[in-house]
Amino acid sequence: MKVLILAAGYGTRLYSIIKDKPKALLEINSKPLVDHILDRIQDLPDLCEVILVTNDKFYSHFQSWAQDKSSFPHKITVVNDGTTTPENRLGSIGDIQFVIEKGIVEDDLLIVGGDNLFDFNLNEYINFAREKAPAATIGTYDIHDLQGATKFGVVGVDSIGKIVSFEEKPPEPKSTLIAMCFYYLPKESLSLVSVYLTETNKSDKAGDYIRWLQAKNEVYAFTFTGKWYDIGSVESYHDAQENFK
Repeated sequence: MKVLILAAGYGTRLYSIIKDKPKALLEINSKPLVDHILDRIQDLPDLCEVILVTNDKFYSHFQSWAQDKSSFPHKITVVNDGTTTPENRLGSIGDIQFVIEKGIVEDDLLIVGGDNLFDFNLNEYINFAREKAPAATIGTYDIHDLQGATKFGVVGVDSIGKIVSFEEKPPEPKSTLIAMCFYYLPKESLSLVSVYLTETNKSDKAGDYIRWLQAKNEVYAFTFTGKWYDIGSVESYHDAQENFK
């Protein structure tokens, strides 16, 4: 299994606190956000490599970061997607396909958004996802806030965890169970990313891919409990600084 950390965004909503620094290197409690992710994935069974995809603007930042990770027990590969501005970025699905086309991934792939901050133990999720292979399994979280759910993809699941509905940023959410940028894609399913891009020509939002995939194939959800922050705004960053220990 390999882990792909998506870190090719430009953090435009955080420009007031970062302008020339990648969001994933923002410090939470004196540690870069991406290091918190490494803490949670380093002991996963069968993990052989961590791939971080970024853009040309921040590539050197992450190269320097990776050089300082000699104590991390697995190989870290930093990939430059070649984009230089928010206007020409590849988007989440575009970056996933970029890495697949590079031939770096021939294994099951756990995809984690580089703006995820969490304290979950991931072993149960991985076990659940492997039981559901070759179907994909996404991470979900109950935010217990209907108004807050309008900012996310809202998921409906049945009694065995299969996704039966997926609405992207609905104005009137049917629940508070939202999709995280947390995807386990078995190796047999990786070719579907290219099919999606060909059919839809949409590469930006990962949620659009999950909705498309759910309409064609079985997709499962694993609901995490614990602390989770989506560091996408100045408010969420300050909230995490204050409350994530």
